[in-house]
Amino acid sequence: MRSSHRSSRPVEPFARVALAAVLAASLTACGGSNSSSPSGNETPADTTDYSKLPGANANAQILAEQVDEAKAAGTPVTSLPAQLPEASAARFLNQATFGSTEAETASAQQQWRSGWLQAQFALPAARTHWDRVAADQAAYLAEDPTRDPANITNAVWDWSVWEAYISAPDQLRKRVGYALSQIMVVSMDGLALGPSNNSRAAAAYVDWLEKGAFGNFRQLLEDVSLSPAMGYYLSHRGNRKADYPNNDTTQPPIRVPDENYAREVMQLFTIGLVELNADGTLKLTNGQPTETYGEDDVRGLARVFTGWDFIARTNPDWPRTPMQHIASRHSLEEKTFLGVTIPAGTDGPTSLKIALDTLFNHPNTAPFISSQLIQRLVTSNPSPAYVGRVSAKFADNGQGVRGDMKAVVTAVLNDSEARTPLNIAQPAPSWGKLREPVLRYTTFARNFGGTFNGEIWRIGALSDPATALGQSPLRSPSVFNFYRPGYVPPNSGIAGAKLVAPEFQISTDTSLPGYLNFMNKQLVNPNGGLAFNYDAELALAGDPAALVARLDRRLTNSAMSSATRDEIVTTVTALPSATAAQNLARVRTAILMTLASPEFVIQK
Repeated sequence: MRSSHRSSRPVEPFARVALAAVLAASLTACGGSNSSSPSGNETPADTTDYSKLPGANANAQILAEQVDEAKAAGTPVTSLPAQLPEASAARFLNQATFGSTEAETASAQQQWRSGWLQAQFALPAARTHWDRVAADQAAYLAEDPTRDPANITNAVWDWSVWEAYISAPDQLRKRVGYALSQIMVVSMDGLALGPSNNSRAAAAYVDWLEKGAFGNFRQLLEDVSLSPAMGYYLSHRGNRKADYPNNDTTQPPIRVPDENYAREVMQLFTIGLVELNADGTLKLTNGQPTETYGEDDVRGLARVFTGWDFIARTNPDWPRTPMQHIASRHSLEEKTFLGVTIPAGTDGPTSLKIALDTLFNHPNTAPFISSQLIQRLVTSNPSPAYVGRVSAKFADNGQGVRGDMKAVVTAVLNDSEARTPLNIAQPAPSWGKLREPVLRYTTFARNFGGTFNGEIWRIGALSDPATALGQSPLRSPSVFNFYRPGYVPPNSGIAGAKLVAPEFQISTDTSLPGYLNFMNKQLVNPNGGLAFNYDAELALAGDPAALVARLDRRLTNSAMSSATRDEIVTTVTALPSATAAQNLARVRTAILMTLASPEFVIQK
């Protein structure tokens, strides 16, 4: 992780006014007590027959959503809304996509949440990351015939992934895939396969994650384990059986199998460090947590991951082809881990199947993965009940299938806790999450129609916290992601409330002004030839209150406080508006201050 003590750059003019708002958000947001039921006190069962009310939909799921929205108004329910209210639709999409847009919000209003989810599940995958990278590499070479095809810049990965996250129509698949990339981490910064192949291997890896986003977790676990990118990143590619002096297994080995992947696939990808109840709470023994595995388990599992290697690298598809098994390199010793013993002599593919089945079916896997998906998509501090409901869907989708990711994603996004309180201006104090820098940028770009008319979107790595976002997709500093799921900002109200705030780990005295400087530059001179459309905002430049109201509606789900709104309106009003350039300055200032506001930075 980059040091947070690096000297901060001065804040550019548009950003000066807004910096205080971000700092305030970093110190105070998500505070309050850690209620086990963020949605409020339990209420008696409602026996009203809402299907008889005016506007009731015949579809049971949509009817339930209509009732939720009607109740959120806080008045007696005498009729049901014909469509999902705009603020609720935008809030839902900000959890399920890389940022709501006006068009997508209008579509979700008509489809309701359930209809939108089904449409996304049915939507064919957009152009794969592999194909995007291939097209961008070809275009890059075509620009200059003297360029070496074997030494294409790693930045091709960044060009391709930013384009996908900002513009691809299959937003739910992309968004869940990104969440999974922060759990099952591979980082471009840890690949050394050659510049051309680094981007291709990363692209293939994320394609596997996005396929798994709507597939089954067991298959995803296998795809990840046999991915060339993961094989290189966590060093089980080329892993060999133990080497004993004179092949005498009674002697201490000269070399033992690499244990890196065996440890991380347990610690980070499936079961975690300590035993959990089905609702994600700690399972205690004599008041103390119990470790899920020990060093003997790591050694036993490491023997499973021996004998796997890339296919021939003369095959241009090798970065997207699962690693092959080489029997002569596989350990045929007995393999004992997590209470399971694979008998001596068992071949590699069979050993792998037993091991992955064991991890997949472990009682920790459902709550461990479910809680992190909730954190990545919805809120940093879900109640045990919320985790338990999602975990139950992981264990059984209702049809006897374990690991059905469509059922898990639906449970995460449609849970009553995720949708309640629907009045987003009055969420519980412990509710919400810090919107990580990648999502701040994509939300901005999608809201203002980020487009590029050339062949390549040249948005590069934005990992520098002093000059850019401090975060880029698939460029985390380690296998532990950009931030830990249990991170607690020290000496903060969040710590005092016994809450966690993962994304705050990369919110530093360097990254905060760095983010504002970067966003200011995007408003003036966007990266990579991107162009943004502010026509709707420019039409309101002469009416600062109306301009800010529009930005509040589009970027903060109409949750902007009166203090924030008044500060932005006052600042914009003080700027001249006699010319087109002056009106553009007004719009840019209003947007930047909104992007810096607590109501935007903290996603409720």
